[in-house]
Amino acid sequence: MAVVVNNVTFKIGGEAGQGSESSGAGFTKAFARAGLFVYGLQDYMSRIRGGHNFFQIRVSDRDIQATDSGVQVLLPLDIQTVEAHLHEVVPGGAVIMDAALKIDDGRLTDRGVKPIRVPLTEIAQREGGNILIAADFAPPTVAATVKLMVNTAAVAVAAGMTDLPFEYIEQIIRENFGGKKGAAIADANVAVARAAYEEGSREFGADFGWKVKPILSNPRMVINGNQAIAFGAAAAGCRWISMYPMTPATTVSEWLAAHSRKLGIVVKQCEDEITAILMAIGAAHTGVRAMTSTSGGGLSLMVEAVGLAAMTETPLVVVLAQRGGPSTGLPTRTEQSDLQFVLHASQGEFPRVILAPGTLEECFLAGYRAFNFAEKYQTPVFILTDMNQSTAVRAVDPERFNVRPEPIDRGELLTDADLDVLTEPYLRHKITPSGISPRALPGHKNAVVLTTSDEHYENGQAVEEAEMRVLQMDKRMRKADMAARDIRPPLLEGPQDAELTLVGWGSTYGPIHEARLLLEAEGLHVNHLHYFDIWPFPKEATERILGSARRAIDIENNYTAQLALVIRMVTGIDFKHKILKYDGRPFSGDELAQKVREGVLARV
Repeated sequence: MAVVVNNVTFKIGGEAGQGSESSGAGFTKAFARAGLFVYGLQDYMSRIRGGHNFFQIRVSDRDIQATDSGVQVLLPLDIQTVEAHLHEVVPGGAVIMDAALKIDDGRLTDRGVKPIRVPLTEIAQREGGNILIAADFAPPTVAATVKLMVNTAAVAVAAGMTDLPFEYIEQIIRENFGGKKGAAIADANVAVARAAYEEGSREFGADFGWKVKPILSNPRMVINGNQAIAFGAAAAGCRWISMYPMTPATTVSEWLAAHSRKLGIVVKQCEDEITAILMAIGAAHTGVRAMTSTSGGGLSLMVEAVGLAAMTETPLVVVLAQRGGPSTGLPTRTEQSDLQFVLHASQGEFPRVILAPGTLEECFLAGYRAFNFAEKYQTPVFILTDMNQSTAVRAVDPERFNVRPEPIDRGELLTDADLDVLTEPYLRHKITPSGISPRALPGHKNAVVLTTSDEHYENGQAVEEAEMRVLQMDKRMRKADMAARDIRPPLLEGPQDAELTLVGWGSTYGPIHEARLLLEAEGLHVNHLHYFDIWPFPKEATERILGSARRAIDIENNYTAQLALVIRMVTGIDFKHKILKYDGRPFSGDELAQKVREGVLARV
């Protein structure tokens, strides 16, 4: 029997509340502790109880940044998981399930899938229940905890079948609990896991063709994109975030709240999104590096205040975590459908910066760089992420986030020493060749900081005269030309003379990168053009690269090919080939490679 080592995908699923997310997160950490690379994809429905949820974990001995469509080990906590995902299990793969789960094993064996029936509930009751009773848990608590320990048993069987050393499972279990009662729960879960692990290894390990072997490596941390954005913001000196909780943006503020005391960050949960952005603008007006985070519905309420920040030239960072729309749409599903919205958000014309990170490293960079852009150019800055990037986790080296990517740049910010020697009247909106006005913070005796949402004179008083309107508009728009100099060109990976160029932005980086590697393994010359800095748009680099591309394919998680529209608007370059997905689910690398073969290469 051929054995595949360190190239396996696990999927655990069940109803909301059954613990698939916590079990999947713990299993992911165990693999990371074993020195392996992991990519964990969480999928859940927009309800508190009921509905189908799953957590998919891809394990490899190389860095991976996308999920895979094939599953080697399925761990169903209910029948619906089998119904929904059996077709994904590859021949030779396995379904680990409780002995009492009522499903015909023939449906599995007909597909070449191994039914692995283990008395998971019995193991949980026998090994864990007695420990909890001895620890003086109340009977209802014992019953509820034993029910959740079935998940522990299922994960342990999978670990035993694939040869992951038990020590990594035990380590995560013990870390997840603390205190007197927590220690008893940990002991019970470890006992359940050990018994299930031994049965999985003894009864099913020899005949299973996928194995997991630890690798000696530096410790890695498991984080998602929102956490990386928050990490970057903290490194940049962010000291304020005001927001209204909205999936999938909430984990940005959750990370900052968890570290707020240590880092000196104010985290304010507001009554609505309008209050949240106005508070952030107020904090930024006083000199604090401030941000807000939301999703599409929240930004719909914020857009007038975005214009306020632009007119008053107040630095503002907005994290927009995209999900399927319009309206409530798909609240817990992914999409890249807000690029055009952010590009044109709020009435009138003004400069803005749009960053769309595609990796955890880029999320960190975006969280950091956004504040430099906001203060240097005194304008709103958007960080575009999405549901997939907000929740998917990856194991990364912490050292990648242990440096500041560039010096902190607060722009034309006047210090108290500067203001102490000021002899002329302070002009908040002074017309300058760069378009950037000197910025004073309120409170100094030599500088009255006056601004308004109306068009204004240089001193901030409202004005309606045509001449001053033109002067102030020209001044503000000059900042866009200045900001364009700091925009990074798109990243081109692969051979310069490729037969095929795959073009994407934001979170499509991982699956496109994976698809390129798969296609190259088949002998094709493919490169990948990835956009991280979206606006001001990198026109010259785009014209140079796409102007000489033989065949280019635009790949996006939306219906209207929104990046392609931007490229055509700015450069006149149009795409003959597009691969678009808008079902609320992310691309996988193998799925994209197949779509390229079928949709483009097949027509050559």
